[in-house]
Amino acid sequence: MQILKTTLLLTLLTVVFLLIGNWLGGETGVVIALVLAAAMNFGAYFYSDKIALATYSAQPVSREELPRVYRILDGLTARENLPMPKVYVIPTDSPNAFATGRNPQHASVAVTQGILNLLDDEELQGVLGHELGHVRNRDILISSIAATIAGAIMLLARFAGWAALFGGERDEEGGALGALALMIVAPIAAMLIQLAISRSREYAADASGAQWTGNPAALARALEKLEAYAQRRPLLATPSTAHLFIIQPSTRAWLANLFSTHPPIPKRIERLIGRSAVNY
Repeated sequence: MQILKTTLLLTLLTVVFLLIGNWLGGETGVVIALVLAAAMNFGAYFYSDKIALATYSAQPVSREELPRVYRILDGLTARENLPMPKVYVIPTDSPNAFATGRNPQHASVAVTQGILNLLDDEELQGVLGHELGHVRNRDILISSIAATIAGAIMLLARFAGWAALFGGERDEEGGALGALALMIVAPIAAMLIQLAISRSREYAADASGAQWTGNPAALARALEKLEAYAQRRPLLATPSTAHLFIIQPSTRAWLANLFSTHPPIPKRIERLIGRSAVNY
């Protein structure tokens, strides 16, 4: 069901993109939009992991430096027949984690120093199981493509709006009012679709992590702890990478902060253990 939902949302995102291209230049505009989408997705496919890791100053760590994380990953990857991902630590006290990479053979898992200090081994195993769920489900690639197309929609909508406002070619089709509507509605629609894709994949990764560890309660405890502590020590993220993290980080973009890239933590906990809060 989650796969079907993601496919439909990605299709809808692409349709919005192509409609803007058609509005800009008819069939030629559609072709240009497709070429732009292909180029941007190529970049996202090969370089999104490097960009995300560099954005947060993530540092690679060896097995000797972080045996606790490697021990947990050894068990999970052997159980699910996955390659061992590269391991990175983000030097911040805010507890969080993310996975990135275009496929399981090129995956990386990044954890903050804060999450290592906060969680016990069972809870950390649940978090790492969640992140490997993203790797197995190819969510990193899906999210990167969604973010790329959404970003392209925002750029095209802005360009189309200014072109109509000052170019004067499209007065017969609504003129300035139509251009203004395009500039406002298309980016919001793209953002909402992108966020819906992200939320759908979070539920799927939670389910994978719970299944692989056989301990959904530990992941539920981890999520509850992470949300409570992150409110006191928030992690500042860029809007284009906020969807990667296991819990919602903060961003400087006020519009992005109005909409969550993640389902509410109580809803995620309820799906894991049948109630919206952990009873210690």
